[in-house]
Amino acid sequence: MQQVAVVTGGGSGLGREMALALAAAGFDVTVTGRTLTKLEETAAAGEQVAAVGAAGVGTLRTAVLDVTDGPAVREFFASLERIDLLVNNAGTGMPAAPVEEVSEEDWRAVVDTNLTGSFLCAQAAYALMLRQKPSGGRIINNGSISAHVPRPQAVAYTASKHAISGLTKALELEGRTHGITATQIDIGNAATAMTERMEQGALQPDGSIRVEPTFDPRTVAAFVVQIAQLPTSVAVPTLMVMAAGMPYAGRG
Repeated sequence: MQQVAVVTGGGSGLGREMALALAAAGFDVTVTGRTLTKLEETAAAGEQVAAVGAAGVGTLRTAVLDVTDGPAVREFFASLERIDLLVNNAGTGMPAAPVEEVSEEDWRAVVDTNLTGSFLCAQAAYALMLRQKPSGGRIINNGSISAHVPRPQAVAYTASKHAISGLTKALELEGRTHGITATQIDIGNAATAMTERMEQGALQPDGSIRVEPTFDPRTVAAFVVQIAQLPTSVAVPTLMVMAAGMPYAGRG
């Protein structure tokens, strides 16, 4: 049976690379995102993968979806007959700001996408994994090294990624008897549009601005494929992958 995967936030960056890698590995992938034009670019890239790929390459479809819209999320997952893998990748940040200057609107925008969106998708996928025959599946949540050590002036993003750790552990615990496993991948400075500023210089805890190294996001995608292809008897609770030399321990 060909395995079915859903990747959220796949219109660009890490989500696109994950979706392409999974399709190349033989998964039937549906990529979701809020922007149709970005999803069309991912679909076009998927067609190129299929054109040059060997036998066994899977399919890649797209669906416009706002992960913060509960009814839309539930309707989308209800339309699926099966799901073997959910990659909760959709996420957002906000401009750097000290705690006292963070607006409630910005806080809610980050938490609604990064945490509530991940929960809504996980909840809907989990319910389908329970119903389907055979039951079970994997959920991979995109965390961040900010789930361990915060960046300065990033309170909303940091809090949301710490919460992803709790979400992942709860899913793993409750899914244990149902063949459902959950993984948190904590990524540091994969080279995407969100990390372009690192190459120009990022704020450090001591107030300085320093250039930080980045790495190829296809490395993360390869790890996602490896986890997805493991037998269901194997769980990977956490994985961290980051650019060598970037500030992590103590952010300095």
